Amino acid sequence: MQGVLAGFATIGAVIALGFILAHLGVLRSDSQLLLTRLVFFVATPALLFQTLSTASVGQILSSGLVVAALSFVGTAAVYVLLARAVWRRSTGDTVVGALSSAYVNAANLGLPITVYVLGSASFIAPVLLMQLLVITPLAFAVLDAVTSGRRSSLFGGITQPLRNPITVASFLGLLCSLAGWRVPTVIADPVGLIAGIAVPGVLLAYGISLRLGPRPIAGGSRTELAVVCALKLVVQPVLAYAAARWLFDLDGRALLAATVVAALPTAQNIFVYATRYDRSTTLARDSIFVTTVLSVPVLLTITALLT
Repeated sequence: MQGVLAGFATIGAVIALGFILAHLGVLRSDSQLLLTRLVFFVATPALLFQTLSTASVGQILSSGLVVAALSFVGTAAVYVLLARAVWRRSTGDTVVGALSSAYVNAANLGLPITVYVLGSASFIAPVLLMQLLVITPLAFAVLDAVTSGRRSSLFGGITQPLRNPITVASFLGLLCSLAGWRVPTVIADPVGLIAGIAVPGVLLAYGISLRLGPRPIAGGSRTELAVVCALKLVVQPVLAYAAARWLFDLDGRALLAATVVAALPTAQNIFVYATRYDRSTTLARDSIFVTTVLSVPVLLTITALLT
């Protein structure tokens, strides 16, 4: 449980710093835009390339990958159904809402929590790579198509992911891992330095938005926000638990890992994506805020019940 609290405390401190700097006027709204663009186009691609180029691809070929995929698809499908049939959201807003409902904070919180609580970061690898190599490229393909303002050709649709820096970096990193290539130090060192900007950059930009943007939970539909948070913190971990226990007969630490990972809050990256494409930014921001706060008791409860 100490690992859960330590991970949240670290992230909260950096977000608070962004909030304070914005309150003091050191950082402004244009600073938030600059940070999100820097993170999206430069730092995050560097981080993903660095992470995937050194990852063991065999780690994703496990029951954890299937459990993560089933819980994501099931949770996102519920949101998509409600967004299209009840709230009449546009395609772009629906994509961001679905990500807010089921895209877990695998890197910023998942890594430290799995290390401290479960004793190994290997449990987060299937989810991390699935999100980076499957979900993110698909989401970007849809968002790029709906925000381009023009009908894309078949060739354009197929090659659209290749024009997104995050997707390109992810596939290049995976290629290095599959081929067993060791990235030369002259490339790896500067990439590592730039990658170090990604996480604090996202958190600082998020802190600025909390201070200069609409007050949390003050804008947008509270009903939709409540549904998104319930999907993220209740439905997704329940689906993951059910799949892990009754489809794959997992127990002990493996069952705990699958459930804990699914109960992680919405990733801060979703706010960057929403800002980049100007779709449901308030929902993305508020869902990150609420799920991050409420996931603390949720994770502690899951850990207590399954250990």
